[in-house]
Amino acid sequence: MMRQSSPFAYRDFRFYWAARLMATLAQMMMVVIIGWQVYDIARRTMPQKEAALQLGMIGIVQFLPLVVLTLVVGWVADRLDRRWIARAAVLLECGCAFVLAWMTYQGTTTLTALFLVAGLLGVARAFAQPALQALSPNLVPTAVLPAAIAVSSVAWQSGGVVGPAMGGFLYAAHPWVPYGVSTTLFLLAFGALMMIGPVPRSTIATGGTPWSQMIDGLRYVRRNRLVFGAISLDLFAVLLGGATAMLPVFARDILHVGPAGMGLLRMAPAVGAVATALWFSFRPLRYNVGIKMLVAVAVFGVATVIFGLSRWMPLSLVCLALLGAADMFSVFVRQTLIQLYTPDAMRGRVGAVSTLFVSGSNELGEAESGFLAAAIGPVAAVIAGGIGAIAVTILWARLFPEIRRARTFTAPTTLEDVPLQERPI
Repeated sequence: MMRQSSPFAYRDFRFYWAARLMATLAQMMMVVIIGWQVYDIARRTMPQKEAALQLGMIGIVQFLPLVVLTLVVGWVADRLDRRWIARAAVLLECGCAFVLAWMTYQGTTTLTALFLVAGLLGVARAFAQPALQALSPNLVPTAVLPAAIAVSSVAWQSGGVVGPAMGGFLYAAHPWVPYGVSTTLFLLAFGALMMIGPVPRSTIATGGTPWSQMIDGLRYVRRNRLVFGAISLDLFAVLLGGATAMLPVFARDILHVGPAGMGLLRMAPAVGAVATALWFSFRPLRYNVGIKMLVAVAVFGVATVIFGLSRWMPLSLVCLALLGAADMFSVFVRQTLIQLYTPDAMRGRVGAVSTLFVSGSNELGEAESGFLAAAIGPVAAVIAGGIGAIAVTILWARLFPEIRRARTFTAPTTLEDVPLQERPI
């Protein structure tokens, strides 16, 4: 019998975890193959720098839906059944995977089709992430939440380990196969989400227009300097240190390892992240959480710089694994602080803002890397990004002393325990 302190002791969380694992596997397979196809198709008619620019543009296309929909999806996640929001998003992703499987099988894939599907995937993620983030605290007791976040990250990062490798090897076998497998996995994830029973949750307080209720999420994040500092640190550090956006360039033209090697490169950060998440599952982080998060982000920048300098595949893989471990460390601290310090009735809206920041660091990071690579070359762009991530860490340590002062994950028990400037409006 599982201990009640384990999140897996709770039936609904087990289905949630399985759904997240299968959906992440499918998503990561699609990410790695879409990136490869975009760059490969572009390189047939464009020089390297212009083809790298297409990787930046695909990041913009995926990010735009998040910018447009952030306030709406957060409000929806606090007003409607979060389970059905996640289910609908997974079905949309399933449809996208099926369309690309069919087009790739027919040999009719174009850059236009890839960009359109990438945009739809951005819409699905815009709705899915806030709903899933707000749903997980409803599935386990508060005391179990840090462990639940850690093991949930294991599912996410395990998908990141296996998904890119699967995508690369399956694509090498036949280009349409990874999309076909992704379609099946999305269907299985939908089935697991359907098994989650009704969950109790808070509702938005009556009063105010829907627009003002949407804005409340932004106000809360802005007023809570600890949450705002943690989210914005991730945004700017990963925005600048977006080495993973350049992996198709490194795999094809610098390390010369092809699509299978690119799968290994995409897998390496997730290997480090899974190892870190597993460690936190058994040995939860307890003390000096803020300082340790800052150190982790600095390590992320250093690993990015060394990766940009490397021309040896084993060293590149080690750097990417270290980069992923440092990023997971930061993600774990940030997500735990956000979940513990946010009232349930606002978790959807705050989660939407967090998703916007996180995806901004990923998608805009890809765009920034693509544009910078087009200007100064991919290697220089990666090195400059790593140096920028280190500089941001030093700056944020001074701008947000609340991060340095965050000692433990103990959350306020009442509103009176929250500093005045950090209370929700």
